[in-house]
Amino acid sequence: MRASLEVPVAHPDLDTRAAIAERGAATRSTTVRISRRETFNAAHQLRDPGLSEDENQRLYGKCANLHGHNYVLEVVVAGETDPKTGYVMDLKQLSDVISSRVVDDVDHRNLKTDVPWLEGLIPTAENLAVAFWERLRSELPAGLLHSVRLWETDKNWAEVSERA
Repeated sequence: MRASLEVPVAHPDLDTRAAIAERGAATRSTTVRISRRETFNAAHQLRDPGLSEDENQRLYGKCANLHGHNYVLEVVVAGETDPKTGYVMDLKQLSDVISSRVVDDVDHRNLKTDVPWLEGLIPTAENLAVAFWERLRSELPAGLLHSVRLWETDKNWAEVSERA
């Protein structure tokens, strides 16, 4: 007769709840990342004013022409959870910051001509991600912003994060 190899396992949800209760919402050394995604539509044109028309066409191809994208902006913040609220940051507050510092200014605009704080910038996904990072970092508590990822298409994105 074979002995049963089945070992009784405590209910996983109960184990998880007990572990969280034991540690508190999260220990002081635990970093939690949360993310908010916002969308906007905008036109842009990749063109360097210091280059000739032919050079711009060679460098940027069809993107040297005015065109638009349905952008997706993902913002990740990271930190310890507040033991009272269980939040790293209220996601509604994060959404409000993203909207007021970025989306409200760029949605349904020409990024090359209509956004004063982008003036003089060639609006590549990389340059936009850096500009958005700077705009958001100034409004969030120090050290909370983890990364900004800007999706230009479903295949192309640029991401900015703090260097370690």
